[in-house]
Amino acid sequence: MSDQELDPGIEMDRLALPNLNKEVPEPSNDPRLSLTASTPSYGSTLSIGPIASTANLLRIDLEQKISRHTGEERELWDNRFQFMLSLIGYAVGLGNVWRFPYLTQKNGGGAFLVPYAIMLAIEGIPLFFLELAIGQRLRKGAVGAWSQVSPYLGGLGIASAVVSFNVALYYNTIMAWCLIYLGQSFQSPLPWASCPHRVEGNSTVILDPECEKSSPTTYFWYRETLNTAPTVESPPHLNWKMCVGLVAAWIIVYCCIIKGIKSSGKVVYVTATFPYLVLIIFFFRGVTLHGFEKGLEHLFVPEWSRLKDPQVWLDAATQIFYSFGLAFGCLIALSSYNPVRSNFLKETLFVTICDFFTSIFTATVVFSVLGFKATMAYEQCLADHGNHSSAMGPYLESSQNTTECNFKKIIEESASGTGLAFIAFTDAINQFPVAPLWAVLFFLMLLTLGLDSMFGTLEGALTSINDMMLFPRIRKEIVCGIVCLVSCVVSLCFGTTTGPYVFSLFDSFSANIPLLIIAFTECIAVSYIYGLKQLSEDIELMLGSRPSYFFLFCWRFLAPAAMLVIFIASLFAIFRDGVVYEAWDANKGMPVLLPWPWWCQILAVILILASVLWIPGVALVKYFGFVEVKEEPPAFFPAEELREERGIQPHYSTPMEKYLFGFRD
Repeated sequence: MSDQELDPGIEMDRLALPNLNKEVPEPSNDPRLSLTASTPSYGSTLSIGPIASTANLLRIDLEQKISRHTGEERELWDNRFQFMLSLIGYAVGLGNVWRFPYLTQKNGGGAFLVPYAIMLAIEGIPLFFLELAIGQRLRKGAVGAWSQVSPYLGGLGIASAVVSFNVALYYNTIMAWCLIYLGQSFQSPLPWASCPHRVEGNSTVILDPECEKSSPTTYFWYRETLNTAPTVESPPHLNWKMCVGLVAAWIIVYCCIIKGIKSSGKVVYVTATFPYLVLIIFFFRGVTLHGFEKGLEHLFVPEWSRLKDPQVWLDAATQIFYSFGLAFGCLIALSSYNPVRSNFLKETLFVTICDFFTSIFTATVVFSVLGFKATMAYEQCLADHGNHSSAMGPYLESSQNTTECNFKKIIEESASGTGLAFIAFTDAINQFPVAPLWAVLFFLMLLTLGLDSMFGTLEGALTSINDMMLFPRIRKEIVCGIVCLVSCVVSLCFGTTTGPYVFSLFDSFSANIPLLIIAFTECIAVSYIYGLKQLSEDIELMLGSRPSYFFLFCWRFLAPAAMLVIFIASLFAIFRDGVVYEAWDANKGMPVLLPWPWWCQILAVILILASVLWIPGVALVKYFGFVEVKEEPPAFFPAEELREERGIQPHYSTPMEKYLFGFRD
């Protein structure tokens, strides 16, 4: 079409300011039709001469992102690199440092990488791609996006927001731990380098009994930092260190995200790159430690027989959710600030594969240090109990005249959950020259990893609040402050002597099962309600090409089937084994497993239902008309302009697309 053939009315409409008093036509009752309907196209206010080409007019028009509420332009990332770093920072977090290495050694070393890679292909990459597509196409957070797909799915976005809020509550507690350790790293010797003691009589040194039974780093973690109560049912007492750390952590988070992506987008230049710098430093330091090769051997030598264990596959699939941040609504929120032409397929492949190899690299760093720590303990065991060793015997087992020390048992006990970062690593740092320097670097790294993940997690909740228009006349900075203040007050429940057990309760039940249900519902919603044909057309408008059959097959069949199996297996494991938590036994100087009391099990059920009940709840309210729910108006998206610019022709469904993927012409 030439410039002369353009309809003057349409061209002037593109160049005019939005008329906020103009009546907007009612959206169609069919949510899919409403997505493709023509929407007002608010163009640039720049003065453009009559010789401007159609392509330039379209390009100017496509760069505008108008808020459906205020008529103002939607915030955008400054550049693609900033968005990429935000995704990397969100995906690469504390789970890469301690959870992935722990699961790797727990499930057969290198053999664990096989199911993890498979789950990455059929679950991680497709769902990551799907959520970026939904956010970039619908230009909203999780609540607004799923409400636009169907009014009955509004609860899906709210469920994601509730999970994000719950995770942000206890996730920021890890940052408080980092601040406590970081603040005490600027001294020599380090406070966790030796047990507290007192001197009596003729210079007799009396060590603290609890520390003597455990170790200096373990004692510092459980007693000095957490001041852990014996059980979750013990009377709670305030832990002032934790309370100060929690308040400081929330202040830092607020200062970093106060201006939305305009501020957090700048911070990620540091927070997303600094952990890699520290990991590289630790890698070269780790591979020069005595016994590092023993740790790498334990990491990479596979136990192939473990592939027959369904628990290995269950752990691999669950780790994908935690590692990539799927179903939190955060990816949808972050991509909603993208320009409409952004190639999110390249970003998906780069970030997911980068996260995969980062996990492997981090495991290499961790196990080189753990190999050193275990070697030192193993050699000390041999020196204390005689030069007898056993590759398969228990850690320390006496039988008649011999005592056996087992390296494998030692290293397995060193790698477990948060203890990997706050106990094992501090023990290893004690052996480094200039130990305070290494401590500062390490805990700064953990702090930046936590900040990155908090940006994405909290952005998911904040964007959903904006979509629901809960505070339409309040500035975004104030809304962000209110959310952080409420979160800070609620998170003080982690700042007591029973706080570690509350943290464990949140960690075990507030996200894992809800995430499975949310992600499963997302796949069903896209495949059978929004339609894979409509989604394929949307992706073609944004990328210039349609998604491959592999993605369509994963969204419709593979990913839902995998998540359904994981969900059933998780419930089976809970009913078979019960639910337990790790309590600190000061008399024994070691953690012990105890069953959750009945009231904690009720709280666990409440944590799960607090998010997932929104999915059927909103649908029932809409169906029976208990509350008037307004149709979600579509955000600005220049579908016709993109179609004309890219020269996209109508696509006629093939027989396979019709019968396998449910396409309808």
